[in-house]
Amino acid sequence: MCDALIQGRFQPGDRLKIRDLAEQFGTSVTPIRDAILRLANDEAITFRSPRDIRIPGLSENRYREIRAIRVRLEGLAAETAAQVATSADIEALERILRENEQAIEAGDRLKGTQLNQAFHFLLPQIAGLPVLNGILRRLWLQMGPHISDAYIEGGRAMIDHHYPVVEALKRHDSAAASMAIVDDILLGGKPILERIERGSERETRPA
Repeated sequence: MCDALIQGRFQPGDRLKIRDLAEQFGTSVTPIRDAILRLANDEAITFRSPRDIRIPGLSENRYREIRAIRVRLEGLAAETAAQVATSADIEALERILRENEQAIEAGDRLKGTQLNQAFHFLLPQIAGLPVLNGILRRLWLQMGPHISDAYIEGGRAMIDHHYPVVEALKRHDSAAASMAIVDDILLGGKPILERIERGSERETRPA
């Protein structure tokens, strides 16, 4: 369930049914129910009743708060990764980028979202920062559906800033790596914020 949220298999507003999820994940309803309660506690799922379980939207303020935290944490991950990245690490990032290019060209929202998540999570892994990675996972539980929702509309903006990250890692330039991932979160995230703003406008528009 966590990976499904982070990788964008669900989108904001989706209604979830426990039995359908159990069948989808090949398990019984009990572990699914337990997972849903934990995710509701992390504010990644809205649980009103067993018959009313949804993927929540994000308010503009909440999105901006999560974005500000990501800027600090992922900036640190990129900065640290640049100091220790090996040629194998660089190759792994470049492979993700190539596959993501193909996914965007094919209009494959799910694959593109999964590859985007893989790129971002590989940086703290390269940096050797497991605690930071765990914190990011909690943030991405809330962000994954919204990244997925905006991915195709965002197009190349969703990955353009990944290339400077890789180039900075090649040069072991910590400051440039941090700046590049911050640019990705702030500028590449514009399509996400625009969709959230449009959703807020629809909710507040008089009938």
